[in-house]
Amino acid sequence: MSLSKENLKVFVGMSGGVDSSVTAAMLKDKGYDVTGVTMSIWNGQLLEEYKGKHACFGPDEEQDIKKAKEVCAKIGIPYQVIDLKEEYAEIVLKYFSDEYKEGRTPNPCIVCNAKMKFGLLLDKVIENSPDLDKFATGHYVRTEYNDKSGRYLLLKGIDPKKDQSYFLYRLTQMQLSKCMFPLGGLVKDDIRLIAKQKELGFEHIPESQNFISGDYSQIIDIEAKEGNIVGPGGAVLGKHRGYFNFTIGQRKGLGVAYHEPLYVIGINKDNNEVQVGTKEDLYGDSFRAKDMNWISIEELTIPMNITAKIRYQHEDENAYIEPLEDGEVLVKFEKPQLSITPGQSVVFYDGDVVIGGGIIK
Repeated sequence: MSLSKENLKVFVGMSGGVDSSVTAAMLKDKGYDVTGVTMSIWNGQLLEEYKGKHACFGPDEEQDIKKAKEVCAKIGIPYQVIDLKEEYAEIVLKYFSDEYKEGRTPNPCIVCNAKMKFGLLLDKVIENSPDLDKFATGHYVRTEYNDKSGRYLLLKGIDPKKDQSYFLYRLTQMQLSKCMFPLGGLVKDDIRLIAKQKELGFEHIPESQNFISGDYSQIIDIEAKEGNIVGPGGAVLGKHRGYFNFTIGQRKGLGVAYHEPLYVIGINKDNNEVQVGTKEDLYGDSFRAKDMNWISIEELTIPMNITAKIRYQHEDENAYIEPLEDGEVLVKFEKPQLSITPGQSVVFYDGDVVIGGGIIK
């Protein structure tokens, strides 16, 4: 006997924002047995220079939980908060700090999604509710099952401005099998209209913009030491107060004078140097990627022509990928790309389908 929607138990990851709130409301309207759930991650760490920018990690969490609770009460569904503060500090904050110490630029949202939201949070939900059928979020992506390959696929959301497949490329087959993404076939204007029609009260609430509230260096456990800013030809152009304050492609805040604009083109943590150069120096067409995660395929065994993104706000570009003996992948773009940044993720696509991705080495 097939189950009706009333029998299908769905937990919705609630952030206190409009997308997850509309997701919960839509699923409730369709007849699912819906429960809202939020992971509490802020450990009360005081973040100096907090300027009120809405963030995932910070004092905004209290109002986010309050808002999520209000929405769940309004649409008539249960609501839970699961404490994952210690786990978040160990998994996400430590990763963030360690990467900057190594002179790389991390992407905490990708790690948080794979290991926290769809990892520990989902594990906790299943532990507390073994009869869970699906876990839903407000991400703008789509999923489907491919009978031929026997694999769950992750696809871009239809709204190109909101597609979040880049942030979810590390999800496993088990995680994808449990997930629902009701917003993947909608555009942002649809969501705002639904929220207004249901009087969910998001007209004057800003969306989350950042990972943390305040200065990133506050959670990097490292002593700032003065070092050289080295320009073209190896000339010392100035001093920095901590190489971890810089990222590839950065132009502002260098504090050096030169006859043309300069950008950060390299970070050498062993020599405590920040290397700067012209915009031309920022372009590259090939690199190695490590820590691969494959979705549409089990593994890369032969070279492939694909499209790739090296950051969230980056257009898909034609590229060639080739497996290497150590499990890493050689990525070569058809055209040189700006600011290929170690520590960031590269994600591979076949049209709208996410093939997989890895960390830029």
